[in-house]
Amino acid sequence: MRVRLRERLRYWFDRTMDRGTQALIGWLGMASVVLIVLVTSLVVLFTDEGTERNGGWLGVAWMSLLRTLDPGTMGGDTGGRLFLGLMLAATVGGIFIVSALISVLTAGLEARIHELRRGKSRLIERGHTVVLGWSEQVFTVIAELVEANQSERRSCVVILTERDKVEMEDEIRRRIPDTGHTRVICRCGSPLQRADLELVSLDAAKSIMVLPSVGDDGDTDVIKTLLLLNNRSWSGPRPNIVAAVRRSPNLAAARLAAGEEALVIDVDDVAVRLIVQSHRQTGLSTVFNEMLSFVGNELYPYPVTGLAGATYGEALNRFDLGIPVGLRRKDGESLVNPPMNTVIARDDEVLVLAEDDLLIRPAAARPTIVGSAITSAPGRPPTPDHTLMIGWNSRSAKIITLLDCLVEPESLIDIAATQRPENNLQEHLENLTVGYKPCEPTLRPSLESLGLDGYRNIIVLTDDDIDPESADAHTLVTLLHLRDIAIRYGSAYSIVTEMNNDANREIAQVTKADDFIVSTKIISLLLTQLVEDRHLHAVFTDLFDPAGSEIYLKPATNYLLPETPANFATVIEAARQQGETAIGYRIARHSDEPPTYGIFLNPAKTAPLTLSEDDAIVVLAENGRPAVTMPSARDGHGTGGAEAVSPFSSGRGPSAQGPS
Repeated sequence: MRVRLRERLRYWFDRTMDRGTQALIGWLGMASVVLIVLVTSLVVLFTDEGTERNGGWLGVAWMSLLRTLDPGTMGGDTGGRLFLGLMLAATVGGIFIVSALISVLTAGLEARIHELRRGKSRLIERGHTVVLGWSEQVFTVIAELVEANQSERRSCVVILTERDKVEMEDEIRRRIPDTGHTRVICRCGSPLQRADLELVSLDAAKSIMVLPSVGDDGDTDVIKTLLLLNNRSWSGPRPNIVAAVRRSPNLAAARLAAGEEALVIDVDDVAVRLIVQSHRQTGLSTVFNEMLSFVGNELYPYPVTGLAGATYGEALNRFDLGIPVGLRRKDGESLVNPPMNTVIARDDEVLVLAEDDLLIRPAAARPTIVGSAITSAPGRPPTPDHTLMIGWNSRSAKIITLLDCLVEPESLIDIAATQRPENNLQEHLENLTVGYKPCEPTLRPSLESLGLDGYRNIIVLTDDDIDPESADAHTLVTLLHLRDIAIRYGSAYSIVTEMNNDANREIAQVTKADDFIVSTKIISLLLTQLVEDRHLHAVFTDLFDPAGSEIYLKPATNYLLPETPANFATVIEAARQQGETAIGYRIARHSDEPPTYGIFLNPAKTAPLTLSEDDAIVVLAENGRPAVTMPSARDGHGTGGAEAVSPFSSGRGPSAQGPS
């Protein structure tokens, strides 16, 4: 089939027009040149007088150019009719060309602005933090990164997700109006697409955080993203990569996809461990919230200037501001609450709990120790637990299994739920006896029929089968009933509950529950800490894994004589004598007062301090119980999938041991 020249020219013209604004500007420029050349040539050919008066061909061409660009220039022309007619033609043609040019430029500018607002432009940054994914957690992450970067002149957080860029920016401005020196940049794209990942300059990033999205496919998306990052060709050192999965069965796949260098956190496992430990130590979640948040006290490595050759126990009271909690060896090994006779080497770093690394200050002299206030009486002997678990969800079986490792023999846990659990929970349990009581948690008569006076601890779990907001609303109603029953009948049980949304936790504070476990917030804080310093991974592994040193709230009478004037330096010394590290205390009479709920970490060491029998000391300590393997799906009553070793991909053996 023959193609005519006209069709070829039209096809060539169409292809050039498809190139966008630049091609249109080129065609308009060419049309202007043709018009000027044509008018000038006609003037030179047919008007000798006009040509001579205006300086020949070049002069006429200049006149034509001016009239093409500015129609008002023609107002002062003189000459013959033909000359004036040709100048008029140049002016009229110029009006059309310039009008079209302005239209093209406007359309091109609008298209460019629209493209920028879509968030599809490539980022040019260095040393920034990249957040892949979007969920409610992103606001906590941004707020914490802003707080962490306050001392820096310039920092940047980049978010890549498929949401609209303008909507993301508006929501962030509404939730976090002041970002200080930190710039928050949003890019619209899928973390599951390699081309979109290149928009955020991964090679130049300081760290990368992968957030699980809301929904059943959240963990699947995290695993796919980790696979892309792990298989990517990096032009330099790989950034610090931290991720989280919501379900324990997906942990093994996520660890395999991430590779050996990335860190993966198990959200379910963290929630289980916090619930179990907090239900026996009220106030523990507040301690973790402060230690993991950049607001308040957190962990910092500090050079051992002046401490080389001293023991860890001697270093505990060698700081005016800050409390040592462990050591970091030259080879990267972290020791939390090591033996008191551990010698500090010159290349070690001391892990210090402080409000800011700039506020850590060694003491010029040792503080005064009130030796007469230190008690030598033995602590209270442990007794069997009587626990009521209200509700049932995917974490319940793991909670019972871990709790069995922590409680004394002959302990009891009753499950109050609408339906009896299908699995045989009593199998494999050694210390716990599991019972069942039918209950509708939101109905007051149903709760009163449980005999709440017979329990020391109550755990309220959220319902996984309904949306998070509705689940939190049901939990709030249950808490109000429980607290009112406790007030009316004088019951002394403690209440620990799960919440999905931290905003709902603030609403639920009126119920005066002893602890709220908001796993999404805890995970957000944990991810942010690891993004800023991946070496804290080993420290938090110890704190969350009962096989190492954990955080306990022990009775103040284990350390000081009640109502005896002393100071916190004396508390540190009393704990040191028991092989423990004291990092704070809890005043019982302030336990209902937000935001600290009576918890005071890293207090002044020399300020007067008098504690009562109801108060507690926050310590890092080890327990002598043997390590115990958490169940997997093969055990018949686990939640399935990978074994719950630790909240992190640390490769340590699965274990659990409990507080005294």
